[in-house]
Amino acid sequence: MKVAFIGLGTMGIGMSLNILKAGHDVTVHNRTRQKEEEVAKEGARRAESPKEAAEGAEIIVTIVSDTPDVEEVVLGANGVIHGAPQGAIVIDMSTISPAATRQMAENLGKKGIKMLDAPVSGGPEGAQNGTLAIMVGGDVADFKTALPILEIMGKTVTHVGPIGAGQITKAINQIIISGTYLTVAEGLTLGIKAGLDMQKVIEAISGGAASSWVLHNRGINVVNNTYPLGFRVKLHHKDLRIALDTARELEVTLPATALVMQIENGLIARGYGDDDVSAIGRAIREQSGID
Repeated sequence: MKVAFIGLGTMGIGMSLNILKAGHDVTVHNRTRQKEEEVAKEGARRAESPKEAAEGAEIIVTIVSDTPDVEEVVLGANGVIHGAPQGAIVIDMSTISPAATRQMAENLGKKGIKMLDAPVSGGPEGAQNGTLAIMVGGDVADFKTALPILEIMGKTVTHVGPIGAGQITKAINQIIISGTYLTVAEGLTLGIKAGLDMQKVIEAISGGAASSWVLHNRGINVVNNTYPLGFRVKLHHKDLRIALDTARELEVTLPATALVMQIENGLIARGYGDDDVSAIGRAIREQSGID
């Protein structure tokens, strides 16, 4: 397939390389142009704009930071909408507003361009290894057409409903995982304060009901009080804002999510927005008098 890939951040680099290595014809574009070089070295073509990248493409993948960024990439003056041929499928894998997703799909549809919303979970490790969880909203026929590309990037690819349903499912994912980050930080801080061997603690509880991806992959960050980048606090904070906005629209109460967002407000205000989201542990450690 001829694939355009727009957005080569922490996630996009690994995802685009996997599509390229699977033998597809890939054209890439990124706002910071030097980030295209790594994929270009492996054989991808570089485009000057999203419009140029989309020209002639069957599948156009976008994964950028926030709703306004996607709107610019897709609908802007040099956006995908002006280059994509009729029948092409835009797969937006960003985490953005469900309402904005539905509006973009409507605008694209007027030009005969189809759209799936397909946000992901699994972090940079999953992007690199092609093991992401991908939650997809949109027409079933379009999903089936795009599935060969989605399956290169994800281990679990699930069609969850009409356009926008992928984004709501991702909001659910972020709600649940935010609580996990917080409780992992709280539990491990208790062990640190008690003077336990935390490597052994993590080993012990990883074999039981407390086991989670966060504990396995990010628990040691809390123990060491170092938070190397996986997924930025400020991006997770953005996702929680989307989740809380959606909850307000649906009249759902999310007290734990609101608490985590407030903790992240403090981290961002103190200059930790670019740390991994496990830096929630930094706040709990400080409030517990460890640091």
